[in-house]
Amino acid sequence: MCDVVALGELLIDFTENGESAQGNPLLEANPGGAPCNVLAMLNKLGKKTAFIGKVGDDSFGQMLTEAVKGSGTDVTNLIVDETVHTTLAFVHTLPDGDRQFSFYRNPGADMMLRKDEVMDDVIKGGRIFHFGTLSSTHEEVREATRYAIDVAEENGLLISFDPNLREMLWESLEDARREIEYGLSKCDILKISDNEMEFMTGTTDYTKGVAMLREKYKIPLIFVTLGKEGSRAYYKDMIVEVKPFLQENTIETTGAGDTFEGCALNYVLDHGIEELTEENLRELLTFANAGASIITTRKGALKVMPDKEEIQALIEAH
Repeated sequence: MCDVVALGELLIDFTENGESAQGNPLLEANPGGAPCNVLAMLNKLGKKTAFIGKVGDDSFGQMLTEAVKGSGTDVTNLIVDETVHTTLAFVHTLPDGDRQFSFYRNPGADMMLRKDEVMDDVIKGGRIFHFGTLSSTHEEVREATRYAIDVAEENGLLISFDPNLREMLWESLEDARREIEYGLSKCDILKISDNEMEFMTGTTDYTKGVAMLREKYKIPLIFVTLGKEGSRAYYKDMIVEVKPFLQENTIETTGAGDTFEGCALNYVLDHGIEELTEENLRELLTFANAGASIITTRKGALKVMPDKEEIQALIEAH
């Protein structure tokens, strides 16, 4: 039994970490992948988690397996592929802290997960199933993802979806749009960024965009993350917005959305999704914004998630 089961990519994020004596960029190999980042945050908050995915039979795969297991996540359904290498991502940090990604994934082990490798019992023991679209970029892993979603639905799990759009990984943006639409049609909880909202609805009026999505997909709880503008929650007839916790020592934004997601799912696990109040939503967003703020001051994400006391201290300081 566990609280949250996630399926998706597990990879190495090579992030910039200064220069060598020769002036060459130094890159740090950080364990990454959005689904496992979310689970790592949940582990820090005392929840039980499990991951479904695939890594290569190489040193990076071993490193990732140890990191995920060390964070507290169950890795029973983490498969090792003996023929395809672990996926790598190179992260270039822009002056404003935002990022550009270059992926080495043609193929990468994470996209080779097969339907017959998904363990039903791992999913059946959960309360929430979480996924994104990087596990839908190619046919084999897409089939595995959809099978896992079906198992989750049949067993009454809440479905959580984060589009996590990475445009360079798709053969066409229409393919990306179609898979995001599939995720929207399945989820009870949606975490979507401002740029993803614009991509899917064509508007920067996010309340209008949410109305468009709700009309078509009937999603009960929607979070819109707005970067330096904070975040919003849309639930029933309520719209709640909370400002961010901006920090002078921000390094980069890698993992901020995943930290937010983990904090948000933790709140749903504690309070349910049926009778949330405006006060509940404000408390949720405040905690999630604070958690996301802390992770922007650290290199990497999965191994450096904040704990509850750190997040509460930041909230009290403001």
